[in-house]
Amino acid sequence: MERLRIACIGAGSTIGARSSGFFEVINQLHDMYDQCAIMDINEDHARAAAAQYGIPQVCTNLDDLFTKAKPDVVVRLTPTDSTTAVCVTAAEAGCHILNEIPIATTMPQADLIIEVCRRNNVKLEVAENTWTWPRERLKQLIVREGLIGEVTHLRLKYPCGAYHGFSAIRKLAGAEPERVLGWEGKVPVVNMLSYGGEPMTHTMWDGGLIKFPGHLQCIFEMPPKRPVWRHAWDVEGTKGFIGAVEGAVDGPKGLRHGEALVLDDPKTLQQLTDDFSGQPGSRERHYPIEWVYGERDGKRVLECVKVATDPEIVWENPYARYGIADDDAVSKATYLESLYWAIVEDRPLVYGPENARRDQELWIAIRESAWRGNQWVDLPLTEVTSVEQALHEEFARRYGCDPLSDFDRQLQVVYDRTPVMWTVCGWL
Repeated sequence: MERLRIACIGAGSTIGARSSGFFEVINQLHDMYDQCAIMDINEDHARAAAAQYGIPQVCTNLDDLFTKAKPDVVVRLTPTDSTTAVCVTAAEAGCHILNEIPIATTMPQADLIIEVCRRNNVKLEVAENTWTWPRERLKQLIVREGLIGEVTHLRLKYPCGAYHGFSAIRKLAGAEPERVLGWEGKVPVVNMLSYGGEPMTHTMWDGGLIKFPGHLQCIFEMPPKRPVWRHAWDVEGTKGFIGAVEGAVDGPKGLRHGEALVLDDPKTLQQLTDDFSGQPGSRERHYPIEWVYGERDGKRVLECVKVATDPEIVWENPYARYGIADDDAVSKATYLESLYWAIVEDRPLVYGPENARRDQELWIAIRESAWRGNQWVDLPLTEVTSVEQALHEEFARRYGCDPLSDFDRQLQVVYDRTPVMWTVCGWL
């Protein structure tokens, strides 16, 4: 196989940060990529990562990265507010891009990145991780096989970064949302820190109703952020559902409220009437999600996830041979492989900027609905929303740059870890 030269932009502040996961997975995909360089404006951070992961070249600016290291592909791992400037600059240098989520803060920024990539014949993949997790791939197989019948209802709770959850429910719905109704609020808090480490006096929440074609709808909530709260989503159909079930164990995390496939008893209505015990569980069959591990080169590796239906529904881990096993490592490998084959053989991307754009658009539309006094908002959006205008204004106020231009100036900015999305909307 041809190996592509790849470089990461953004080293992370510590070894073990999210960036480190990309460095490790890139090295594991040794037949696809040669990790040729790392770039970070903080040279100490870059050199620490380079030493840890055997990366031969360190750069502290993009000009040196593109002219000296000459990567075929870059992975954008810099702070969220830098996304547009970094991606536009990389595309104009002719580098293919794996962009960390979200694709951009607003639709005008996303559209600008997409257009510059198109104009420069650059492939752009966006590393939305949630829908690619092993359990999610299995759930998608279960739905496609028709085990739960027609999908009728979805529920989503996500404490931050709701575009993650939107990617998962869109895959399970198998359709695109038509319109949304949103609501929001703000509550006081004590002894809580923001994403950037600043003390918080209040926290924001939002929620919405997402209307898909036909009668399918999703109830969404981003609650006030608390460390005890975790994300979750359920998909319900005419023959059963997939979701958290008391007593089911989550393989990798050992949670008692793990996820399971629950199917309605196939008995006739008369049989159900005759046998009815008054307990809902007596009319259901539970199939917990099972995690199957093996050993490769002395390491424990996830081989597959499955449910023990007849026949079994199985998602096999295509990256087991590389020793890649956990949720986010599988996700990173999925996108790195997607971009590799898109470049080498012009195959379709597994997700691409269009899907990533829809995820962020959905969240913007829900907040826009709330800001309009809880009015329905149709999708796709056809004009710049007041939410996006507020995000652009906060970007300009904070950094002294136009968010859709001034890219040379934007590349000189020291970006906050806390993005403008958090300040304006409470989003990450």
